[in-house]
Amino acid sequence: MTKIIFLDAAGTLFDVRGSVGEVYRQLANSFGVAVNSEELNTAFFQSFADSSPMAFPGIELAKIPQLEFEWWLAVSAKAFQIAGVFDEFSDFPKFFAELYAYFATAEPWFVYPDVLPALNRWQKQGLELAVVSNFDSRLYAVLKSLDLAEYFSSVTISTEVGAAKPDSQIFTVALQKHNCLAENVLHIGDSFKADYCGATNAGLNAVWLNRQQEILDLGKLDLINSQKIEEFYSLDFISIPAAPE
Repeated sequence: MTKIIFLDAAGTLFDVRGSVGEVYRQLANSFGVAVNSEELNTAFFQSFADSSPMAFPGIELAKIPQLEFEWWLAVSAKAFQIAGVFDEFSDFPKFFAELYAYFATAEPWFVYPDVLPALNRWQKQGLELAVVSNFDSRLYAVLKSLDLAEYFSSVTISTEVGAAKPDSQIFTVALQKHNCLAENVLHIGDSFKADYCGATNAGLNAVWLNRQQEILDLGKLDLINSQKIEEFYSLDFISIPAAPE
């Protein structure tokens, strides 16, 4: 019986308006740097994919925000280098500081239209809700600014845990916060590898929220016990049986 729902954050609850490349382009333009948003978007995801997971094992919490900032600085700098315009910035650190602060606000984000109806429905069913994300500590501010924070009894992020999804440790830490068995928890997220496989490997039930309608080659996947993938394109269609009276 599902008692708690864990949800991923970016790509599941909310996402970037337009594209990362477009947001980066707009702010870069205000610093006198012209760049194509599509090329920059591709460069960003290449840089992001090439980076190590955003997790800092063994680091005290007070030092984590600075490490997060430096991690994103490196990712962003490489994106602009790939796009061939990094050297056009007269002061890249100043530009990045503004960019980093901007993504801690509601402005660059939108909440998916199926999110609030689903969260309200699950709350009425008496289900406890929590966030498990590879986002950084700006997530607390983003959730609050998007009027989502009040729905969640806990938020677990990779940088504070020292392990990023699909590592089972982040799910274990989240479970400990709720003193709940993995079999009574459902995790929902948009990444097949990080969310679906990560949660399933940790013993949780899982749903892949395939918002981009990605097509997987099932013949090449090493699925746990060859189980059927629970796949949805919208939170609206995920139904959780109500707990018995």
